[in-house]
Amino acid sequence: EVQVVESGGGLVQPGGSLTLTCAASGFTFSNYAISWFRQAPGKGLEWVSGISSGGTVGYTDSVKGRFTISRDNAKITVSLQMNNLKFEDTALYYCAARRGLYTRSMMDYNRRGQGTQVTVSS
Repeated sequence: EVQVVESGGGLVQPGGSLTLTCAASGFTFSNYAISWFRQAPGKGLEWVSGISSGGTVGYTDSVKGRFTISRDNAKITVSLQMNNLKFEDTALYYCAARRGLYTRSMMDYNRRGQGTQVTVSS
């Protein structure tokens, strides 16, 4: 069964850091792109960052310079290192998988996890 599972969320103060991890199973991970999306309370789903099967990465403007996405094909995981967190980063974060290149639309992904909550609060 194709699965992706998120972990690493939590409560952090503004300016703090968290690392989210997306663990995959049931498919040839190295052939797949992984993206992170988030949904804040009362708002729509937002693409945050993606990494293609070949390693090309992308970020939404609001997280550039603060978030870093990386993949470890041996461990079959993708990590999202989040630094200098802000109140507006509070959201439920999802990872999603699709073959090849990442896109910014969840509709293009055929697997999505249940999400991990990130709360930035003082």
